[in-house]
Amino acid sequence: MSQVLSEQLTGGVTLLRINRPERLNALSVSVREELAAHINVSVRDQSVRSIVITGDEKAFAAGADVDELILRTPMHPDFGKSRVAWVALEECTKPIIAAVNGLALGGGCELAMHCDIIIAGESAKLGQPEVKLGIMPGAGGTQRFLRVAGKFAAMRWLLTGDLLSATQALAIGLVSEVVADADVLSHSVALATRIAALPPLAVMAIKEVVLLGADAPLSSALLLERKAFQLLFATDDKVEGIQAFKERRQPQFGGR
Repeated sequence: MSQVLSEQLTGGVTLLRINRPERLNALSVSVREELAAHINVSVRDQSVRSIVITGDEKAFAAGADVDELILRTPMHPDFGKSRVAWVALEECTKPIIAAVNGLALGGGCELAMHCDIIIAGESAKLGQPEVKLGIMPGAGGTQRFLRVAGKFAAMRWLLTGDLLSATQALAIGLVSEVVADADVLSHSVALATRIAALPPLAVMAIKEVVLLGADAPLSSALLLERKAFQLLFATDDKVEGIQAFKERRQPQFGGR
């Protein structure tokens, strides 16, 4: 059975479910490769406008597979394989929502931070406990945590390996929203469906500018925004959006 299940939902949404419950959805190299393959397919598929990644009620993903880690040496080929898989997420042009129930630890927390929006259940636990294994985050955990929460919050949680409750994660900006555990997936899919109904070129431009601008000087980031803003005036969706607004009807965006 596939370790990542893909389901095409109505409204242009793809649901990717990590399917390794016997290991709390631990992110083995093969899981990461399957996830990357599904992401790449979704990027190429014009009917897909947003993506939701989830696990199950016990775990979004409880980190890397320790049985693989214990065998690693500094030049092990799995490092390269894992990096290729993470790149697919980093370069995905379509919005990704992480629907987090249960544990999102280590690589699982990093997976959530690779997404654009994180919806967490009230009982969710997030964190980067790698230091307790004698290692450290290696898929962006230190840098993404730093950029989300700032130095002092990042150091507090990264250096101790302590886990954050959903409420604590929300307070430092590590998640977007906290909802009832039973509502995590339905809320995430509803949000993804709303985004999918919006003009895809504008959505993609917003994602690109936010991500590129985050590490750029303000003047450069504003230039990126202005250029992207102006380019959208060449799209059919801009015409449709304004015309629909004037006519007080629902717009039909075609992504052109």
